[in-house]
Formats: sequence, C-alpha cells, structure tokens
Amino acid sequence: MLHLIKETALVLHTSNITYILGTLIIAGFVSVYVIVILLSHSPRKAHPEELKYTTCDENGDLITDDLPSSPADGIILSVVVPSYNETGRILAMLTDAIEFLQKALPEQWEILIVDDGSSDGTSDYCLRLSHEIFKLKANQLRVLKFTENRGKGGAVRQGLLHIRGKYGLFADADGASKFNDAQSLLDNIKEMEKSTIKGEIYPTMAIGSRAHMVNTAAVIKRSFIRNCLMYGFHTLVWVFGIHSINDTQCGFKMFNREAIDEIFPYLHTEGWIFDIEILLLGIIKNIKFKEIPVSWHEVGGSKMDLAIDSLKMAKDLVIIRMAYILGIYNANKEC
Repeated sequence: MLHLIKETALVLHTSNITYILGTLIIAGFVSVYVIVILLSHSPRKAHPEELKYTTCDENGDLITDDLPSSPADGIILSVVVPSYNETGRILAMLTDAIEFLQKALPEQWEILIVDDGSSDGTSDYCLRLSHEIFKLKANQLRVLKFTENRGKGGAVRQGLLHIRGKYGLFADADGASKFNDAQSLLDNIKEMEKSTIKGEIYPTMAIGSRAHMVNTAAVIKRSFIRNCLMYGFHTLVWVFGIHSINDTQCGFKMFNREAIDEIFPYLHTEGWIFDIEILLLGIIKNIKFKEIPVSWHEVGGSKMDLAIDSLKMAKDLVIIRMAYILGIYNANKEC
C-alpha cells in the first residue's frame, strides 16, 4: 500500500512539473509574441501633399504634379535618392550621377530626390541645381518632399513605388558609391531577369557590395569602434538567417520593376535596417539576386548616431526576423 502511495505521489509530482513547464513555455511564447507585436513596424500612410512631386522646367519655372504609379515609355533607369539635410553633400553625388546617366542612357533616365523632412532647404537646393547647374529638362529631376521625417527606408519605399523607369536604383546622397558601377548592376540585372518562357521576366535585384574592400585602407582606416560594430552587426545578420549576402547595408541597390512590385508594397521597416527586410523578402519570394562589387569611400556628415542607431538596428533586426517567423509580418500582404 505504501509503495502504491509513493508511486501515485511521484506521478502527481511529475505531472505538476510537466504542467508548470508547459505553462511557462506557453507564457514565454505569448510574451515574445506580444513584445514582437508591440515593437513591430508599419509604414505610415502618406499625407496628401506627399503624393505630389515638384520639378523645374528649362525656364526655371516650378511644376507640381501627382506622383506617377506606372512606368513611362522611354525611361530605362530611375534613381531614387533618400535625402535628409543634404545641402552640404548632394552636389557631388548629383554631378557624378548625371554625368554617368547623360552618357550611358541619354534621355532615358530620371532622378527622384525624396526629401525626408529636411530643415535645411534640400528640396529647393536640388531644384535650383537642376536648372542653374545641370540645365535639366522638366521631370529629369523630380523632388518629393515629406512633411515629416519617416526614415531612410520610408523614403526609399515611397520613391521606388513611384518611379517611371523599367529599373530602379536607390543611391545614398553622400556619393560614397561611384555611379560608373551602376552599369555593372544594370548589365547583371538584365542578364538575370531573362526567362526561358517567352514574354516572362524574372523579378531580379542587383546588390552593390563592399565586401571585397574589407581588408583595404578604406575600411582599415575607419575607427576601431566603427569596425567592431560593423563586424558585430554582420555576425547578428548571419545568426538571423541571411547567410548568402556578404554586404547587406550598401546603399546602392538596383531592382527591375517586377522585383519592386514583389518587395516594396510589403516592406514594413522605415528605419536604417530596411535593407535587411528587403533582402529577407527577396529570399522568401525566391527573387533572383547577385552581389556586385562596387567602389566606395568614406564620406563625412552621416546623420547616423553610431552608438544609439547601432543598438536600434540590432533590436529592429531581431524584431523583423521574429515577426516573419511568428507570422506577424506576411510577405504576401501589402502594408
């Protein structure tokens, strides 16, 4: 009898432990799910004035019109430039870009400056450059100004969703990458998008990469802290599932229109880490991609707070990955 009582007590004890462990696991899962929901992102809706652009014609007159939502005949490449207080840096970048575009794709290009709520007159400055320095025609350079800051990802998203070109490239306003490399991205994306089925074009993206420069002076001369943060971030990216891309953060990426339609309506992230979600969506949707080595040099004047924004990026990376794993983000549901 005593033996039976002991066995019963043991069974009850084991059952209690199993129940407690099960409860803790469920509670832990629910807690993680709630935390990810609370910290997840959703792009804000555009204000009515953010659905219009301004351009400058040959006479210097400003023209305002609705943002296009479909491609235009004859435009091959659209360049989207996310900008925030860039009057001190954007001239060099535009000079390099326009020189390349006029030579490589005469009359077949456009630049869309997305002013992310600047307070230094970036929009007016770019429109003035368009007429006074570059002598551009209407719509060759357009400016979209946000009434309030959204973040680099929000600027890129809104810009690429409203280009007129067959291909869209986003490029940083600092001019750290050289525009001659855009030709290599364009050549590779044209090759990758070819399909064996007549009339079909594969969604494709070409990713500018600085990975080949990791042991060059351009990287070695950066501060010790900056390089430590870079390697730490790359390790975190690898841990969270992006193993096939060596440089996720280069601000020089090109997409064909099919890839734009598959990625950017579904992009949640508007902050610095948006590149990661772009690449995750590309991997989830089996979009063809290739890393293309590009030239790059350090440019001063970054708007990024190295310590604070690095921590935010690490946090957002975890949230993005968990949101897709838990089904909070849906790769096939527009934001």
